[in-house]
Amino acid sequence: MPTKAKRWVLALRPEGKPKVENFRLEEIELPEIGEHEILIRTEHHSVDPGMRGRLSGDSYTSALPLGQTIDSAMVGVVEQSRNEKFKPGDRVTGGFGWVTHAISNGRGVQILPPEMYHGKLRPTAAIGVLGIPGLTSYFGLLDLGRPKEGDTVLISSAAGPVGATAGQIAKMKGCKVVGIAGSKEKCDYVKGLGFDACFSYRGADLKAAIREHCPEGVDIYFDNVGAEMLDAAILNMKEHGRIVVSGQVSEYNRADNELVGIRNVTRFITHRLRMEGLVVFDYFKQFREAQAEMAQWIHDGKLTYTEDVSDGIEGSAAAFIGLFEGENLGRRLIKVS
Repeated sequence: MPTKAKRWVLALRPEGKPKVENFRLEEIELPEIGEHEILIRTEHHSVDPGMRGRLSGDSYTSALPLGQTIDSAMVGVVEQSRNEKFKPGDRVTGGFGWVTHAISNGRGVQILPPEMYHGKLRPTAAIGVLGIPGLTSYFGLLDLGRPKEGDTVLISSAAGPVGATAGQIAKMKGCKVVGIAGSKEKCDYVKGLGFDACFSYRGADLKAAIREHCPEGVDIYFDNVGAEMLDAAILNMKEHGRIVVSGQVSEYNRADNELVGIRNVTRFITHRLRMEGLVVFDYFKQFREAQAEMAQWIHDGKLTYTEDVSDGIEGSAAAFIGLFEGENLGRRLIKVS
């Protein structure tokens, strides 16, 4: 029997900050599954700031076509199966976007093992702390940042899922960790995760605030924001400091001729700085090993995570737009069913 479903698609390419009218919620009818296919009912899907670039044009991958389902990760349950690798009731994760149901041949779909996802580790962690945000933190900090005991690590957007995870990993490595966030509430949350300090960027002289909290300089700057905040961090880096470019959320809604970029390039010469960005999928072959280590940290109480969950797929577009207003605390998810 055909399945009635809902999905959000790209209706108009956004100029500047996305608006609700850039998206359209559609009701569709999925056909009966074919041979080797499965029907998945979405339980939760993510909303991701990194998706912003693809809405307007080419980004880390090609632009999302108009009328196409908005990309995201999801966790769901197999409701029907004609694929020997899956059975009804299996909880799975995949990249099917803002949808209530999806049909798949199983490619790219992973079963969530119950022996891993229990207790402190909820299934939604598969698209959060053990998904792209958490893995970005893990590989960005450990492979590009290469923290050493006693290093000072500065993290922007520290209350977000990437920053919060990176900060906790840095503390495990014996670093001093300072966060930058958007409010006192978020700073209190960050310090509750074990960060040594945190300050709000709102109304702050960024260069002076970083110097106050990192008086001996910064060894590693984990950048999720870019623009003026990145420039201020560069001016506070120690010699041979490392800058990990994870995201540029302050630049995502700016036109090409409005981008701030970086200005303090001379510091890269005088202080022998290194700056490198990452696309986490480059580490795909190492995902399982990293996820196993992080899962153990969570079960051992060394790593915690927070999820910001909204009910109903009808609110997906508004929840995405809210990311650029700083509304979320932790990983923003939509509970679909």
